[in-house]
Formats: sequence, structure tokens, C-alpha cells
Amino acid sequence: MDELGIYEKIEAGGRISVKDALFLLQEADFIRLGMLADTIRTRLHPEPVVTYVSDRNINYTNACVSGCRFCAFYRPPGHKDAYVIDRDTLCRKIEETISLGGTQILLQGGMNPELDLDWYIELLSFIKSKFDIHIHGFSPPEIFFLAEKSGCTVSSVIRQLADAGLGSVPGGGAEILVDRVRERVSPNKCTAGQWLDVMREVHRAGLRSSATMMFGHVETDMDIITHLDKIRSLQDETNGFTAFIPWSFQPANTKIDLFPASAVRYLRVLAVSRLFLDNIENIQASWVTQGDKIAQLALSFGANDFGSTMIEENVVAAAGVSFRMNAEQIRRLIIDAGYRPVQRDCFYNPISPASIPDGKGSGSC
Repeated sequence: MDELGIYEKIEAGGRISVKDALFLLQEADFIRLGMLADTIRTRLHPEPVVTYVSDRNINYTNACVSGCRFCAFYRPPGHKDAYVIDRDTLCRKIEETISLGGTQILLQGGMNPELDLDWYIELLSFIKSKFDIHIHGFSPPEIFFLAEKSGCTVSSVIRQLADAGLGSVPGGGAEILVDRVRERVSPNKCTAGQWLDVMREVHRAGLRSSATMMFGHVETDMDIITHLDKIRSLQDETNGFTAFIPWSFQPANTKIDLFPASAVRYLRVLAVSRLFLDNIENIQASWVTQGDKIAQLALSFGANDFGSTMIEENVVAAAGVSFRMNAEQIRRLIIDAGYRPVQRDCFYNPISPASIPDGKGSGSC
């Protein structure tokens, strides 16, 4: 199909192919690509609304055996700076999150061999006994690692975590879903197929999840499109992904020495993601890696969600990126871009200040 035919297919609401997507990524006019992505975004979200969520990323441990070359946050088990969060610190972080209007916490950590499945179940049970807050936690590599370590099936681990209070699963650890790439950047993590299998089981268990892509390291353009195709195919099967979040690799303090992807490259990948993932309703901008102005511009390149207030974020910060914003700043950027800001929950349901829980449980810390 020629260039004009691809554009006409998109405007008519047709599904683009892998070949079409590769053309768009490599050769499409940048401005026209953004306009096409904005057309699809408006078709899916006709109201002039941009959503955001108020939450905190709590890294429960930084001890990890994954050995990811792109991660500046982890420490090997036994390292003097390795930690496992204690209950008092956890409580303080959640209480502060709630006081700032947060409605959920994002729990992520390393593949720590010293933590067994019971530890995770007790952690979730402890949080739910103390706080009325949604727990969005444990990426597929963490869940797969837990299953292998415990000798349980992935589905059993997910069921036990959900019974203990897990509410949804983040899409972390996807990086690029091509094993040749994963072997170079994250040699000890689960394979692309295993990542997809975990998400399949998450969705079968009735939980929703997000999906992510970290690009701008050793992947090719075709690897990016292959990643998108695998996400779209699984969504066709399960309809379990709430959103897709592409973000660019931040190389400072890591073992991969290269220049970070440009803002133009980020916006191009974002726009192609919006056009290709016709079965995923929400595309999230990444202000944490791109900063406020590029994230604001992303709203014209297919994004309809501004992501999280990120009351706390450690992993990207460890790579030398320190963009910070509170809810009021996010709302102002959304308004200045011509949209109405709406706070949402993890499932993209709008929430009003009156409906935000006070976070109190039956006990106290």
C-alpha cells in the first residue's frame, strides 16, 4: 500500500498492518503523523478531557538479580545500599500519599531472592488491613520470578496476590518484547513470551493491567513495531490492558552508553503507538522522562492521559532525570493545552474530590 493509502485507511478507521506502522515510524511526515494520531485520539475520546492519577511509586526493595544494563537503581543482594522496606516507612509513605489526595500506590521492586511469596502476601494483607487504597503492583518479571522461586504456577501466584489485596498490575519490565534485545539489556529477566504469558494470566484472573515499552537503546525500528504487534495481539485475545505507556530510555548512570532519544523521536513513537494500538483505549504521556513541555505536546500526538503525579519516583531519578510535578502543576499544563483535567482511578474512571477515600483502615501504624 502506498503512503496515501495508509493515511486513508487510518482516517477510515481501518487497522494498519506491521508494514504500515514501520512506514509511519520511519518515513511519515512528522506533523501529519501527529495530526493523524490526534484524530484517532479525538475519535476515541471526543470530550476535551485529559486524565491523570494521583499516586506514589513505592519501591519495596532495590535488591535485584536481574542485572539489567539500563537500570541505575538496583543493588545486588548483600550490597551495603540494598534495602527492603520496613513497615513504619511503608506506613509513612502511604499516609503521606493519602494526605496529598492519592488514591493508589504503585508497588514495584527488584527480583530479590531473599523475599518469598509469603512475604508478598503478608505485605499486601498488611496494607489492606490499614488503608483503603488501591494497590497497583508487581510487574510481570517480578511475578514470574516469584512463581519460579515458590514452585507455584504463575496463575496460582497471581490468584494468591489478588486474594491478599492486589488490585491491578503495572506493565513494567516489558522493555522491548524481542528476546534478542532482552538478552542484551536484561539478561536475567523473563523472556518476551513469558512476559506476555504473565499478562495473559493476569487478565484471565480478572485483573486489569497497563502495558509499557522502553525504547531508545539497542532495539531497531522493526523491534518497536514487533513489540506493539505483540501487545495488540494479546489485547485482541484478553482485552485486559487499560493503557499503553511508551517511554524513552534514560542512559545516565547506566551500563548503556548512548545519547537519549530526542523529543521528536519520542513523539513519533508515541503517535505510531496511538495509531497501531487501535484496541487500547488510553495512551499515556511520559512527563517523568520527557519533562512538562514535551508531555504537554504529547497531548497533540495521541496521548489522552498525563499519567501520575508521582509523589515519589526513584528508578528514573537514579538515571539522572529529575522532573517533578504536583497535581496542581499537571492540571495547569492540561488546561494550558486546551483540555479539561480530570483525576481518575486506576481503571480510568473519573473521580471527584468528595469520592477520594480518607485511607483509614481498622488499625493504625
